[in-house]
Amino acid sequence: MKILLLGKNGQVGWELQRSLAPLGEVISLDRNGLDQWCGDLSQPDQVYQTILDISPDVVVNASAYTAVDLAETEKNAADMVNHRAVQKIAEACAQIKALLLHYSTDYVFDGDGTSAFTESDLLKPLNVYGQTKALGEQAIQNAQCNYLIFRTSWVFAQKGKNFLKTMLALAQQREELSIIDDQIGAPTSAELIADVSAHAIIHTLRDPSKTGIYHLVASGETSWFEYANYIFQQAQNLGADLALKKVNAIPTKAYPTPAKRPHNSRLNNQKIQHTFQVCLPDWKLHVQRTVIEVLGK
Repeated sequence: MKILLLGKNGQVGWELQRSLAPLGEVISLDRNGLDQWCGDLSQPDQVYQTILDISPDVVVNASAYTAVDLAETEKNAADMVNHRAVQKIAEACAQIKALLLHYSTDYVFDGDGTSAFTESDLLKPLNVYGQTKALGEQAIQNAQCNYLIFRTSWVFAQKGKNFLKTMLALAQQREELSIIDDQIGAPTSAELIADVSAHAIIHTLRDPSKTGIYHLVASGETSWFEYANYIFQQAQNLGADLALKKVNAIPTKAYPTPAKRPHNSRLNNQKIQHTFQVCLPDWKLHVQRTVIEVLGK
């Protein structure tokens, strides 16, 4: 099997290099490309041609424009990477009959209510980033290729920039922090996403009826405030030297940002667990592991 991985150096892409390796030959690209091949999604036509030239059995797109606030002013750049390039990738996959695995987000929903969103719920994004990701999903479906779209949320890893690493750094520098407590979701590790992705690819190639949209998130739910406190507690248990003495809970309105954030980022993960016979553990499990890795304990 030949697999083309786009976005190899992102949080999920880095873990995918590990999880996909046992499946076959993996060609991993980032925006800098490799030899004559292009992995820069700001150049959709070149990426399209790269897919045709490599002719993989599977394309995994872990590349995206993820600067949520910046997207409000860089609409064209966000749309190019999250929508128009994704359309070209899907069209190329349809042409060579390759399976496409693409990652999306809870931001395609409006964040209303308190129930976990299902895969069939109405898309109603609150911001430009969510809009471009929703358009990317629709482009894949319109291209009529075989696809898996995995929506995820609150991604973290030992590598890259993320909430977990930011909180650990701040807790070692500041005595007081204020954290939003009215946004609810499930912190999900890049490691878990990558491992389930590899598992799902094998099953979908064997049984194409498994193609479609799935929610790939850890089980359970928490607020950013509770999540941060859990991180701090784990760090203290490991003997980390924290300057932090006080953590304040604040509402979203107390921390305005250019892009609106959903209050409800809950995603129902029952479909993916049932279809692929996987168990998605509680979010705390991988947070514990990652805190240990980041602190080097």
